[in-house]
Amino acid sequence: MAATHRPAGTRTTKVCQVEREVNLPVRVAKLISSEIIEGRLKPGDRLPTEQELSAMFSVSRNVVREAIARLRSEGVLRSRQGAGVFVAEALARAAFRIEHEELQNLERLSHLFELRGILEIEAAGLAATRRSEGDLRAIDTAMRRLREDANSTDADLDFHRAVSRAAGNDYIATFIGFIAEHVRETIAMCRSTFNPAINSQVQLKEHGAIHEAIVNRDAAQARSAMRKHLANAAKRLNVELTQLH
Repeated sequence: MAATHRPAGTRTTKVCQVEREVNLPVRVAKLISSEIIEGRLKPGDRLPTEQELSAMFSVSRNVVREAIARLRSEGVLRSRQGAGVFVAEALARAAFRIEHEELQNLERLSHLFELRGILEIEAAGLAATRRSEGDLRAIDTAMRRLREDANSTDADLDFHRAVSRAAGNDYIATFIGFIAEHVRETIAMCRSTFNPAINSQVQLKEHGAIHEAIVNRDAAQARSAMRKHLANAAKRLNVELTQLH
């Protein structure tokens, strides 16, 4: 794999810095995809380790990890316990794709939030009804991470993944996980413009309401809390979703 060379930036604002950081996983994912498309990496091949990829692309291991998670959610890569990350067989790859550039368009972003609403509101209700003790422990762990750092995009998305898994439907969990990787950059960009203390309070209140409803096995309240959270999240991104209110 050829290493990527990033041009030296000249902008110094916080927002621009975050933009460069959150776009790096997208760029690395595209470079890995190019290796596959052009045949240098073939189905069944094992990827180099995170450390090796980090050195190749001159980025942090966290960036590599996010890029791999993105490609894994698209079905391009597959993880094997204890063996590493491998290129998926062509027929196993996801046909549905969302390009990062599309989400710069508010209408497209609005459509994605509509899809999140369709999936995640019902998933929250199912999670309240179906969740096992193991599922609840996973949701509790994700909520604890949010309490430790409510401004963490990773902690936020991990919470949503844990809820989706508790719904007891692998297809729902897979699709929500796929979407989560694609809204990561947009959420991080948006949060860079917020007052961290205020954002922390908002995130804890909204996610806490979902968590409480699932703990109490209150499906109606879980749906309501998730609906309110997604509508507010969209609004914070300047996307109005009246149908979620």
